[in-house]
Amino acid sequence: MHIHPTSIVAAATVALAGALTGSPLFAQDLIPKAAPQDHPILLRGATLHTVSGEVHGGGDLLFVNGKITAVSPGTLKSDLEGLEIIDAKGKHVMPGFVLATSTLGLVEVESVDMTIDTTEAGTVKPEVYAAVAVNPDSWWLPVARRNGVLVAGVFPQGGLVPGRASVMELDGWTWEDMAIERDGGLSINWPASRSSRFRRFGGGGADNTEERIANLNRLFDAAAAYLAAKAKDPTVATDLRFESMRSVLDGKRHVYLSVTTEEQADAAITWAVGKGLKPAIVGGRDALHFASLLKRHDVPVAITGTHRLPHRRDLSHRSTYQLPVKLEEAGVRWCLSMRARDSANARNLVYEAAASVAHGLSPEAALRSITLSPAEFLGIADRVGSLEEGKHATMILTDGHPFELTSKIERAWIQGREIVLEDKQTALYGKYREKYRQQGRVK
Repeated sequence: MHIHPTSIVAAATVALAGALTGSPLFAQDLIPKAAPQDHPILLRGATLHTVSGEVHGGGDLLFVNGKITAVSPGTLKSDLEGLEIIDAKGKHVMPGFVLATSTLGLVEVESVDMTIDTTEAGTVKPEVYAAVAVNPDSWWLPVARRNGVLVAGVFPQGGLVPGRASVMELDGWTWEDMAIERDGGLSINWPASRSSRFRRFGGGGADNTEERIANLNRLFDAAAAYLAAKAKDPTVATDLRFESMRSVLDGKRHVYLSVTTEEQADAAITWAVGKGLKPAIVGGRDALHFASLLKRHDVPVAITGTHRLPHRRDLSHRSTYQLPVKLEEAGVRWCLSMRARDSANARNLVYEAAASVAHGLSPEAALRSITLSPAEFLGIADRVGSLEEGKHATMILTDGHPFELTSKIERAWIQGREIVLEDKQTALYGKYREKYRQQGRVK
C-alpha cells in the first residue's frame, strides 16, 4: 500500500502543535461515525426525485442493508421483519449530492500550513492517490453533509501530474471506510500555452509548455511499453509508478485534464484522444467555446461553480449563472462542481445549482448536475447519483425542495447508515441560543 510521507509528517506536526498549546487539535470532528444499517427502512408517501426517471409524488422507497430494494410511485406492501416505516408525507427524498472536484479532507485551515496536505513532492506523481491523505475527522465533512453533500471527488494538487483522484463518502472512521474508489482517475494540470498572472494552479507558462508536454508523452509512452512487456512476460519487475496508470491506459478511468482556455482544451483533448485515453475536463469556464469538441469526442466537463465573477471583461455579469443552461442547450455532458480551493464552502453546492435555475436551467437538470452527472463524471454512477433499485441508499430527506433557501435537510443516509446532521456550526448556534434563552430574549 502506498503511504504519503507528507500525510505522516502533517499528522505528526498537527498532533505536536495540539500537545504544545494544550488546545484541541486542528481538524477534529468529534461526532461519532454512523453505524451500519441493521434493519429495513421504508420511506412512505414522499416526493421521490429519482433523477434517472420520473418524480413520484406520494411514493415509497425501501432500503435494506445499505441498498435501495424498491422505488414505487404508490404504496409498497412489505412484511420484512423489523421494518421501520418513516412517515415522509409532504417531504422530499433525493440522492445525496455529489461534489465532483474538491480537496475535502485535505485542507483544514488555509492559513495554517500544517493542516494542508494537498500536494506530494515532485511534479509527476501518478502513483500518488488522494484517499490516503484524507482526514476522516475534518471539521468540513459534517458541515458539507448537513447541506446534502454526501460524496465527493478529492483531487490532489500541484505539479504537472498531481496524482490520482479518489472518490469518498463523507462519513467513516478511516479513509478506507470512506473510499468508494481509491483510484478514481488520473489528474493532469495541462500546461498553459501562454502565461497568466491569474493562473494559481497549473502546469506552467509559455516558456516550458513544449517541455512539459514532452514529459507527459514520455511518461505515458513508457507506461504503455511497461504494461505491454508485463502482459507478455509477468516476470518483468513491477514498477509502481507505471502500475498506477494501468486503469487510465486501459480506459477504465478518466484522465482529468485541468484547463482554462479553449486553446488548452483543444490541445489537451486532442492529445488524450490520440493516446487512446478517456478524457474529462475540469474547470471548463470557456466550455461553450469548445462545446463542439466536447460533443464530438463525448467528453464530460465539470464547471467549477456559478458564484464567481466573469473571467473576462467582455462577459456579462450573468455569464457564470447562464453557463449551465447554455451547455445543456448545446448538448454537452456536464456537471456542476466548485473550485478546489472553495471546498470549505462545499455546503453551498446546492445554492450554486439553484442560481442556475434562476437563469433558465430547469430544476430537473440542475438537480442532475449535482447528483447523477457528477457520479457519471467520477465513474460511480452504478452506485450513487439516483434513486434506483440496487444502488446505494445514499440520500437525503428534506422538508422542501433544497433549491429553496428555507428548506431544511431533516435526515440523511450514506449506504443506509443514518448520518448525524450536526457539526461545529450547529453546536455554536446552540451555545449562543442558550445564552439568549438565559437572558429571556428567546424561548
